[in-house]
Amino acid sequence: MKAQVLLPKIFNFSFTYNSNNLLLKIGDLVEVPFGKGKEIGVVWKHENKELKNIKIKNINKKIEKYSINKSLVDFIDWFSTYNMVSPGLTLKMAIGNKDNYIKKIDSSLNKYEKNIKKYKLNNEQKKALDYLNLVNNKFDVSVLQGTTGSGKTLVYFERIKKIIDKNKQALVLLPEIFLTNEFKSRFEDFFGFEPAIWHSKITPKNKRIMWKGIIENKIRLIVGARSALLLPFKKLGLIVVDEEHDASYKQVEGVIYNARDMAISRASFEKIPIHLVTSIPSIETYNNIQNKKFRHVKIVKRFNDYPLPKTKIINLNINKVKDKFISDETILHVNTFLKKREQVLFFINRRGFAPYLICQKCGFKQVCSNCSMYLTFHKKKNKAICHHCSLEKKIKNKCKEEGDCKFIMYGPGVEKIFDEVQNIFPKNKVEIFSSDYMKKKKQTDELFNKINNNEVDILIGTQMISKGFNFPKLNCVVVIDADFSGRGYDLRTTEKNIQLYHQLSGRAGRFSSESLIIYQTLTPEDSTLNELIKNKSEQLLKKELLTRKKNKLPPFVRLIAIIISSSQHDLSIKGAKEIKIQLKKINNIEVLGPVDSPLLKIKKKFRTRLLLRFRSGVMIQKKITNLLNSLKISSKIKLTVDVDPVNFS
Repeated sequence: MKAQVLLPKIFNFSFTYNSNNLLLKIGDLVEVPFGKGKEIGVVWKHENKELKNIKIKNINKKIEKYSINKSLVDFIDWFSTYNMVSPGLTLKMAIGNKDNYIKKIDSSLNKYEKNIKKYKLNNEQKKALDYLNLVNNKFDVSVLQGTTGSGKTLVYFERIKKIIDKNKQALVLLPEIFLTNEFKSRFEDFFGFEPAIWHSKITPKNKRIMWKGIIENKIRLIVGARSALLLPFKKLGLIVVDEEHDASYKQVEGVIYNARDMAISRASFEKIPIHLVTSIPSIETYNNIQNKKFRHVKIVKRFNDYPLPKTKIINLNINKVKDKFISDETILHVNTFLKKREQVLFFINRRGFAPYLICQKCGFKQVCSNCSMYLTFHKKKNKAICHHCSLEKKIKNKCKEEGDCKFIMYGPGVEKIFDEVQNIFPKNKVEIFSSDYMKKKKQTDELFNKINNNEVDILIGTQMISKGFNFPKLNCVVVIDADFSGRGYDLRTTEKNIQLYHQLSGRAGRFSSESLIIYQTLTPEDSTLNELIKNKSEQLLKKELLTRKKNKLPPFVRLIAIIISSSQHDLSIKGAKEIKIQLKKINNIEVLGPVDSPLLKIKKKFRTRLLLRFRSGVMIQKKITNLLNSLKISSKIKLTVDVDPVNFS
């Protein structure tokens, strides 16, 4: 008897071995000889056909106790085909490395019991829970939508409790690693013990402990980022995707995939329910709700019946600001909250101090030598930094006119707003809430403790502060620049604006009857802004769907982006043209391009794009993969394939 064994490496195929009289089933982990060494792989298929004149090696041994479910094997096959990646790389995400099954583990994750807080669901929450509980033992997609502060988390916690009480496992996906700390605290209050958290930053030892606990059904609940989706659950009974609309679910490096969409597919293969949790659904989810493909339940009121914040639009054409970014009217409103010892958030979605540095004498611009990007000045480091390749430069430069360049810094970042806020409110404690200042867990924990202990009066935050945080004393939010301009080369610009500003407004007044969100803008008549203020998010999504349909964009069509990159610009263009000729041989796809990427150069590589457009619902990836694999592509160019792209930079 022979078996095909898939190895967790960059292979598009499995290897045939003699079973060596071992009783093997699909999904079993085995040790096999490979090259001059040995590898751990998974029995992928049974091989019945005779292979003549080929010497076949024997499987060394079966890894006892460890086997992945047939449903996960099938899902990995489908996942790899859909995302046009090698099954071997996908498998590696599921089984990790040899240490998971070879190294002896003597300790376990730190578990402790603590007093459970008693939570009583209100009527809306109870109805939502009853609705979710209608489906248990089959595939079902349901959307739990609730305004920020409505207590959606408590609803799905109750749902999870029911699942794990039945000796089944549950997976909760979060869009960002830093959200796990906030989630962890809520979880412990509800369940009375520490959750198992899975993401790229946990130690190898804890990964081994968790991996074994998951495959043996000893760990019932995993909270994780994208990569947790491929874990080898033994008895998975429920998947929850929190903040399902968040763009961070799209993995853009390495194995490129959308974790939310893949979570739905995994639930389908496992024949279990999945809950998508959101305040404002993604456009795909909203479309599926409208088409009755997803069940939908909505919580309208906040948990303790606190009202949503009042809104104030400040027209910067009238309330002009000179040499500053915060208007006098904004300052007056902010002072009323600070006098009451309540917290204020200034929101600006730009890292660093200033996004542009230009010499006022010779016009020299600080541009990255590796990427087609302006360098952002970071005052903390006193350097100009590229946010794509992390290049750092001192800002001193020899001026074309005379002496050194005299740089003018254009546009505000969080650091510039921080300085301005400190000058305006010198007696108040101000902190920055940005990824550059929260790279270590210790820094993050310290800031959270300060905020929750009311040791911070004013926060200056980027987009990350809009995601899932609960600050009891935060009752005023100021959006520094509420002009709805494009944010990168992204077809989801409008959709993201709707979600971002709705989320921001929800940060304020969660435990107060008086709260305010201020929008500073040069375009006070903007229809999107005004409809958001009137809480007409659904109308905005409907309008966006019509725009997408008219322009032949997802979800009404499918897109695949192929990026051709090379250290030589002419080679990337030439390669793209040659690939396009071949792709046009495939029926029922439209090949757009080639065009230079808006960000022409990243990490010293010039980038040219092709965009494939085809009918929604069609699975054409296998044909494209086979064609690309058959091409003789120059070693001087690299292909990157992005299925269902969201960004076109």
